[in-house]
Amino acid sequence: MRKKPIGISGIAIYVPPFRVWLDDWCEWTDNQWPKIREVVGRSFRMRGPNQSIYTMAATAVLRLIEQYHIDPSRVKFLGLGTESSTDNSAGAIIIKGMVDRELERRGKPPIARSCEVPEFKHACLGGVYGMKSAIRHLALDGAGSQAIVVCADIAEYARGSSGEPTQGAGAVAMLIEENPTLAEVDLFRSGSASDYRIMDFRKPMVRFCGQDRSGSQQVQDFPVFNGKYSTTCYIDETLHALNDMYRKRDLRASDYIRSLKTVFMHRPYRRMPETGWAVAYLFALGSGNSEDHAELASYCYEAGIEPEALLNEMISKPVIADLAAPERLNNEVYPLTMAVFRIFRASRRYSREILDKLALGSDTMLDLGNVYTAALPAWIAAGFEQALEEGRDMAGEELLTLGYGSGDAAEVIPFIVSDGWREATRAIGFAKAMEFTIDLTEEQYADLHDGRRPRGLDYLPRSEFVIDHVGQSDQRQFTDLGIEYYRYLR
Repeated sequence: MRKKPIGISGIAIYVPPFRVWLDDWCEWTDNQWPKIREVVGRSFRMRGPNQSIYTMAATAVLRLIEQYHIDPSRVKFLGLGTESSTDNSAGAIIIKGMVDRELERRGKPPIARSCEVPEFKHACLGGVYGMKSAIRHLALDGAGSQAIVVCADIAEYARGSSGEPTQGAGAVAMLIEENPTLAEVDLFRSGSASDYRIMDFRKPMVRFCGQDRSGSQQVQDFPVFNGKYSTTCYIDETLHALNDMYRKRDLRASDYIRSLKTVFMHRPYRRMPETGWAVAYLFALGSGNSEDHAELASYCYEAGIEPEALLNEMISKPVIADLAAPERLNNEVYPLTMAVFRIFRASRRYSREILDKLALGSDTMLDLGNVYTAALPAWIAAGFEQALEEGRDMAGEELLTLGYGSGDAAEVIPFIVSDGWREATRAIGFAKAMEFTIDLTEEQYADLHDGRRPRGLDYLPRSEFVIDHVGQSDQRQFTDLGIEYYRYLR
């Protein structure tokens, strides 16, 4: 008997309203707006004074239940993907508790008591791992039930760092079930890759030592990262995950890549997926037939590189972790490939094979910023909404998704668009979630970033969860030091 397909039937979004325009940020910081616009995007969002990943995640989950008329008692798996946890013990159960209380207040049943509540952490890949786990759950002991996976993160970087313009905050919740109405998630034909990269992008706990956050109760979560090295890791792991999928499916890479119409990738900023997919295309040409080699050679000659030298580089097996030293961090592991890439990027074929396939939803993402685990599902949601608006016929189409987590791992997973995708897409509400904004001044941005309450920011949250207060007691009889207490503002 053929097993039922499992995948995504709904998506809901929560985005905080506090917005920083990157052209304004460039004026404040003396950065070049044309470069930031092309490499990063247009704007990013910031969490509010009374928000955390838990409040944003719970709001997204409650919206998902409302927008798709979910019977909470059928939900037997609630997974949280995040790299911004502030509690090293509890995770998804915090979200379940908030949502259950509000559902009961409304006279509705809570999420099932028998619901599993795991948290998944592997940098920006935690949400994809959560989705895979939910699908496996529904394929085995959870068959016939429903699952929710919520990805919530706060991307923040020190002011003055190279990562500062790539900040962001938000949450995306996904409904996973059998016979999905949005898209089947095809794990059988997916590809995986992982390798330890030492200092790609890390968050060691020692960073928190000595922080005085008494003014805001928010711990600053600035990562340890090295930009050039992190880009190298992203590209290399993308290639390995794709190769795993090619082998599983016995695919010729160049034919497969050309056959795709739409690709969604992890997107910390605008240029990263464009570069990653372009290098994947060049490597596909390198493993292709004579026509593929001829196309690749045309870029090589323009770059002044011998094609044979490039092909030898492509079949080499560099140890990326060897670059994890101060004197080698800025070295290029694929120098010939990147030189050819710069020529390829100026060609017409680049627009057709790279930009066109990354186009769905990409304009919306220019105003979201980096949301770590939520970046990929947010882009997927934005892409479906754009396809609906443009009247595209996507039923039965294979979309390729690529999730990535620094540190270092990647997952390449095909999605097959369901026949009922239009109806499921109408309920997403991504554009609506992005509508309400509060544009921050330089002073308000600095205050919010640094944990102070911004002056002149008169905003009363509505229809969302907030932190009511944080426990202060550290007595022998009763201790709640650091515990967040929540409430829903109607």
